[in-house]
Amino acid sequence: GEGGHWIGMAPFVSQTHLVQNLGDGTFAHSGSLAVRAAVAAQTHVTFKLLRNSAVAMTGGQQPIGERTLGQLVALLTAEGVAKIIVTTDDVPAARRQLPRGVDVRHRDELLTAQSELAAVPGVTVLIHDQECAAEKRRKRRRGKAVTPAQRVLINERVCEGCGDCGKKSNCLSVHPVDTEFGRKTTIDQSSCNLDFSCLAGDCPSFLTVVPGKRAKAKAGSSVAEPAEPERLVSADRFSMRIVGIGGTGVVTLAQIVATAAAIEGRHVRALDQTGLAQKGGAVISDLTFSATPWEAFPKLAYGTCDLYLAPDLLAGTESVNLRVADPERTIGIASTSYTPTGAEVSNVAAQSPDSGRQIERLQLATRVTHGIDSAALAVQLLGDEQYANVLLLGAAYQAGALPLDAHTIEAAIRLNGTAVDANIAAFRHGRNAVAKPAKVLADTEMSLEALLARRTADLVAYQNRAYAQRYIVAVERVHRHEQELLGTTSVTEAVARYLYKLMAYKDEYEVARLSLEPVLTDTIAQQFGSGATYAYRLHPPVLRALGIKGKISLGPWFRPAFHGLAAMRRLRGTPLDPFGRTEVRRTERALVEDYLRLIDDVLARLSADNQHLAVELLELPDLVRGYEQIKLDNVAVFQARKAELLAQLLQSA
Repeated sequence: GEGGHWIGMAPFVSQTHLVQNLGDGTFAHSGSLAVRAAVAAQTHVTFKLLRNSAVAMTGGQQPIGERTLGQLVALLTAEGVAKIIVTTDDVPAARRQLPRGVDVRHRDELLTAQSELAAVPGVTVLIHDQECAAEKRRKRRRGKAVTPAQRVLINERVCEGCGDCGKKSNCLSVHPVDTEFGRKTTIDQSSCNLDFSCLAGDCPSFLTVVPGKRAKAKAGSSVAEPAEPERLVSADRFSMRIVGIGGTGVVTLAQIVATAAAIEGRHVRALDQTGLAQKGGAVISDLTFSATPWEAFPKLAYGTCDLYLAPDLLAGTESVNLRVADPERTIGIASTSYTPTGAEVSNVAAQSPDSGRQIERLQLATRVTHGIDSAALAVQLLGDEQYANVLLLGAAYQAGALPLDAHTIEAAIRLNGTAVDANIAAFRHGRNAVAKPAKVLADTEMSLEALLARRTADLVAYQNRAYAQRYIVAVERVHRHEQELLGTTSVTEAVARYLYKLMAYKDEYEVARLSLEPVLTDTIAQQFGSGATYAYRLHPPVLRALGIKGKISLGPWFRPAFHGLAAMRRLRGTPLDPFGRTEVRRTERALVEDYLRLIDDVLARLSADNQHLAVELLELPDLVRGYEQIKLDNVAVFQARKAELLAQLLQSA
C-alpha cells in the first residue's frame, strides 16, 4: 500500500521522515496494511489520511468499506501508532464521535499538527475529516445538502493580487484576473464550492454577500432561432470528443447529445474518462452514433473524430487528447474563455498560457476551428458562467458540426430537467453567436495619455493635487528623455504604472476610500441581484496587536466610519498620522523615494541596447504585493532582484 515503499527506502536516504498522503478509500482496501507494516518496522513516518467520503480518482463514488471517524481512530490505535491528531471543519461534531483524549483541532491548524507529528518518533497519523468540496457542491445542486446563503466577493480595487488567499484555500475558484491596475484576484461564483477558506487570506478586500433577487434568465422560447446550418459531417456515422475540466458539466453535455441521438433512433456508444475530474483535472467524453449498428470502440481511435469540442482550451490542446483529430476530417469548436491553472492560483508570477497559440495548435490538427468566448457570453446573456458549455454546443450545431436536429437537442435538454429554459436559451445563443457574430472590439492597449489621466485623477482623490503633480512631473521628465534618446514610450509607460503603484500604497485611509467607491455596490447588484446585503470582512490593526487572528464582519452601517477614515487622509505621512509609524507604512514611504532615485539611475544609463533591461527594472514594483508581513516579505524579494538587475544595467552602460 501507499507508504510501504518508505520502509525499504528509509535506511538508505538522508531524509529522516516522510509524510505519506492516503485516501480513505485506499486505506480501506490496502492502505491499512502499509500502516501496520510501518508500525512493525518501526519506521518514522506520518500518514496524512484524508477522510473525504469520495473516491476522487474515479468520479466521486462512496468509498467501499468506509468507516466512521470513531472506528478509524479505534483501528489505528489498535495498530499501535504513536500518535493521532484529527483536523476537521466541524470540531464539535468530530468530538461527539470520539472518546476523550483524542486530539481534535480545526482544519486551520492542519500544518501545525503535521509539524508536531513529524517530531514524534515512529508512526503517526493525521486524519483530516472533511467532505470533498466538489462532491458537496453536487449534492447542493441536487437538493441533497443545504446551500449556504452567503457568498464571498473580492473588491478588486482593494485587492493587491498577492495570492495569499489562493495559497491558504488552494481553491481553483480563486481566479487571478488582469485589470487596468495590474493582476488582481476574483472569485468565480459559478464554480465556487462555498468553502470560505479564502477568507483566511491576509487582506481587507473581502466581503461576504447574501444574494438578493436576480432577474430571471430569458425563457429559451423567447430567444430567436437562426436559419438551419449546412451540415458538414455525415449523419450516418459520427464521432465526437468533448474535452473539459471536472465540475463544469462535461459529462452532462455528453449525456444531452447521447440522449438527442437516441431520440432520433441512432445507435449510441459513449465513454466518459473522468480521471482526476474531482480535483479539477481533465474530463474526456467520447461519443459515437450511427444510423445502423456500428462496431465502433467507445474510445475514439487516432484520426477518427468528426467534432472536437473543447470547453477548456488548455486540456483540449494536449497532444494526448488531440490524437483523435484529423486535419482533413475534424471540425474544432473551442472556448477561448480563460480558466486559470492551479499554478496560477498559488503563484502570482505564473504566466497564463497563450490562447492564441493554443488556437493555432487546434487549427493545425483540424480542417476548421471556431473559437468563441463562451464563458463571457454566458455571463453577459444569461448571468452565469455555468451555461457556457451548452452555449458552446449551440455554436457547434450552427457550425454544421453536429448532425442532429436542433429541436431534438432541446428535447434532450428538457429531459435532463435542470434549468431547462436557461439551457435552451444558452443553446440558441450559441447558435446565434455563429450565425450572427456580434462585432467584438479588439483589445487595445491603453494609450499613455489615458493611462496618465486615470492615475493622476486617482492620486488627487488619494491625497491631493500637489501629490498628483509630483507624479506628473516625474513621468513627464522620463517621457522627454526617452523621446529625445529613443523615440519610444515603453520606459515612460513602466514608470507611469509603477510609480503610481508605489505612491498609491493602500493604507487604512485608502482602503476606506476604495471600499466606498460606487463600482463596488454596482458589482454587488450586478452579480447578486437587487436587495443583496453585504458585510466587509476586516482584521483591524488593533485586533492584530491583541493577537486576535480572525476577521470581523462589519455591515453597511460601518460606511460612515469609512467616510471619516477616508477624510483623515490629510494626516497621511505627517507627525499626526496614527498609522504612519508602523514598519509597513515607513517601508511604503521609503519605496517611493527609492524608486525616484532608481529612475534617475536608469535615465543616466539608458540606451537602445539596454532598454529592455531598463523596462524590466522599472517594472519590478509589480513584485511588491500584499498587506502587512506579506508585503514586507515581497519588498525583500523586490530589493534583491533590483540589486541584480541594476548591476546588469551598470555593466551594460
